[in-house]
Amino acid sequence: MSAMSQHTDIRATGWVSRLPQGVRPYALLARLDRPIGTWLLWLPGIWGILLPQNADLAPLQRLRLIVLFGIGSLVMRAAGCVVNDMWDRDIDRQVSRTAGRPLACGALGMKQAVAFLAFLLLAGLAVLVQLNPLSWALGVSSLALVAFYPLAKRLTWWPQLVMGFTFGFGAPLGYAAAAGSLSWAQAALYGATILWQLGFDTIYGFQDMEDDARIGVKSTSRLMAGHARSFIAACYAGMVLLLGVAACLAGLGGLFWPALALPVCLLGYQALRVNPADPALCLRQFRANREIGLAVALALLAGLWHV
Repeated sequence: MSAMSQHTDIRATGWVSRLPQGVRPYALLARLDRPIGTWLLWLPGIWGILLPQNADLAPLQRLRLIVLFGIGSLVMRAAGCVVNDMWDRDIDRQVSRTAGRPLACGALGMKQAVAFLAFLLLAGLAVLVQLNPLSWALGVSSLALVAFYPLAKRLTWWPQLVMGFTFGFGAPLGYAAAAGSLSWAQAALYGATILWQLGFDTIYGFQDMEDDARIGVKSTSRLMAGHARSFIAACYAGMVLLLGVAACLAGLGGLFWPALALPVCLLGYQALRVNPADPALCLRQFRANREIGLAVALALLAGLWHV
């Protein structure tokens, strides 16, 4: 058996193993053992909150929104994982990386998953009502993407692109929460987020290519495996270009540009090293996008100061 087919990213040890036995499967279903997904959902929201050059938005108001988006990201990422695993439980049983997921292995049943999903959606609603009415409309509309994403791998070779639209939705939602409106700057930021997530989720999907090919699941990772470095480089280059467009349209201060050098270097280094045949490396590179996203957030924060 190859290293790729033996690979798994489920973490049933650590603090999760110390939870009560009845709670542990829910924590694993919500991916609380792997907070990277929450980070990658939260970071575009932080970007959107930091982008508007709004003199009426005090620093503490931005901080309040960032905290609310952090809570919302934790809850809605968990809800998205539940929806994904409900759709994919039969597929997950056939993929070594996902065979241990609670619905796939039978630790939880569908009725329990539905009840847990309802709880998570109510918690998400409690966060959403703290925002402005435009955010309410955007937040509700995002549920269509959350529901459709698990189906994408059955319908298209580009499920990672659908994932980008879904996980990247925090960017327009964060901008709307901070500015009370939408703009072309926000649209450029959303485009940058989609390309970023298309790139790193394609890297993530390289881990499953053998199993995906065996069971007939489509993925951008399988489609682009023969051109991995050039494809990831193109995604990340497009991301940086659109970040620059968003900064210009929003009127960010000059400190944004030197601060952008750090995420650009990190993205370039990742694109140069990507290797579809090394699943452990792919997982490390996927997780490294938390630091890349934080570096982008710092650049946007620097752009709030005009010197």
